[in-house]
Amino acid sequence: MTENTLTVRVESNDEFFDRALEAAAKADAGELTDDHTGVSLPDEAALARVLSEKNLELIRTTAREEPKSLRELARLVDRDIKNVSNAINDLAELGLVEFEQDGRSKRPVVWYSDIHVEYDLGVGTDDTEVAAQG
Repeated sequence: MTENTLTVRVESNDEFFDRALEAAAKADAGELTDDHTGVSLPDEAALARVLSEKNLELIRTTAREEPKSLRELARLVDRDIKNVSNAINDLAELGLVEFEQDGRSKRPVVWYSDIHVEYDLGVGTDDTEVAAQG
């Protein structure tokens, strides 16, 4: 595993697309961006669900132990294979886990060593200032 950072952001679809368009414009202009690979989530509930204690245990165990299969991962965390499979597949859909084909089984892989969470509390934004004045 190499030293890489996954950035998890809570942002609206509009914010996501604005950021993506800005990054594309910079790339077209030949400017390098210092943007980490990231995952965007729509709200706090999604953040709590994705980075739940059980999911973090799966991510951490996958990174540390490098299990050769989902069955081995389930054994390492002492959980039912079906639950582990569902959780890992959900994490894979979001890009937090990848799969490598290893013979007949899929091997879960975590490519990052750190998770950076970006979440705007909304303190000091125009909406907050207007509401406070109202």
